[in-house]
Amino acid sequence: MRAWTELFRVSALFSVPGDALAGAAAVGRGPGPGTALAIGASLCLYEAGMALNDWADREEDAVDRPHRPIPSGRISPPAALGAAGALTAAGLALAARAGRPAVAVATGLAATVWAYDLHLKHTKAGPAAMAAARSLDLLLGATATAHAGTGPGPAPRTARPARGGPVPLTAAPDNAASPLRPALGALAAALPAALVLGAHTYGVTAVSRHEAQGGSTAVPLAVLATTAALGAIVLAAHRGRWPGEPATPGPGAPAPGGHRPLHPHETTTPTLQAAHGPTRPHHPTAPGATHLLLTAFTGAYLRTAGPPLLHAALNPSPPLTQRAVGGGIRAMIPLQAALAGRAGAPGYGLAVMALAPLARALSRKVSPT
Repeated sequence: MRAWTELFRVSALFSVPGDALAGAAAVGRGPGPGTALAIGASLCLYEAGMALNDWADREEDAVDRPHRPIPSGRISPPAALGAAGALTAAGLALAARAGRPAVAVATGLAATVWAYDLHLKHTKAGPAAMAAARSLDLLLGATATAHAGTGPGPAPRTARPARGGPVPLTAAPDNAASPLRPALGALAAALPAALVLGAHTYGVTAVSRHEAQGGSTAVPLAVLATTAALGAIVLAAHRGRWPGEPATPGPGAPAPGGHRPLHPHETTTPTLQAAHGPTRPHHPTAPGATHLLLTAFTGAYLRTAGPPLLHAALNPSPPLTQRAVGGGIRAMIPLQAALAGRAGAPGYGLAVMALAPLARALSRKVSPT
C-alpha cells in the first residue's frame, strides 16, 4: 500500500477536485451529478498519468531516484502500466456518463496525458502539454456541469395554433435540445480560468524539469514573476471581469443581443437553457465579502508558490527545486479557489480551500513530486 501511494502521489490528488469546481463556477452552475462525474474522471486520469509517468521513467529513475516504487522493485513495470490503462478507461467511462461534450474533452485530456508521459515530457513541448492537460481538466468540469441541465426532457407546452394559422413565435427551435450550443457556451465561459490555471501549470512543469539535477536560477525567477502576474490578473476581477473583457451589464440592463438578464429569483426553462447556454445563478454573498475572500485566496496562492520559488532561485539545489515544485502543486488549490471566487462563487472557493490542509499534511508523508 505504501508503494502504491508513492506511485500515485496521493498528496497531489487534493489539487484535482478544484479544477471541476472552478469550471462549474465559471459556467455559473451549482455542482451537480455532472460535476461529481467530472471530478471522478479527473482523479482517474490524473492517477493514470502518475502511474504512466513512473513506468516511462523507470530506467532514468533507476539512476536518479532508485528509491521510487518501480526501480526499487516494490511495484513491477507491468503492474504500473496496467494500472495506468485501467484508470484511463475508468476515467473515460465516468466522463461518458456526463454526456458527449464531457467525454470529448476527457478524450483530449487522456490523449494529452499519454502523449506527455510517453514522449513530450523530454521535449520543449513538455510544459505546454502539461499546461494543456490542466486546462482541459477545468474545461471538463465546465462541460460536464453545463450539460447536466440540458438533457432531453418533455417539450414545453405551447398554445395550439388555429387550423391553418401561423405557428406561435414561442415554439422551441428544432435544435433547442442539442448539447452543442451549451457545450460551446461552457467552453467559452471557462476558457479564461482554464488559461490562468494552464499558465501556472506551465511554470511548475518548467521548474520540475530541473528537480533531479538542479542548477537553474533563471527558470524559478521567471516562474516567480509569472506567479505574481497571475495573481494580479485574478485580483483584477474586482472590476467584475477579466482584463480586456467587456463590462457586465448591471441588474435589469439589457444583455448583449437585447435579452434582459433574469432577476436573481427567476429561473429559466430547459428550452431557454438549451437555446442560450448555461445560466448564472444568483450568489447571495455581498460584493465586499466576495472581494475579501478573493483577496484572501489570491494571497494564499502567492504565499504557497512564491517563497519556495525564491529559495530555489537563490539556491538551485535539487532539494529546494523539488520543494518549489511541491509548492507549485499545492498552490493550485488556492488558485482554483480564487478562480471560483472571481466567477462569483466564493462558496466553491471555500470548499476547495478546505482541501489545502489535507494536502499539506499528507505531503509530509508522501511527496507530491
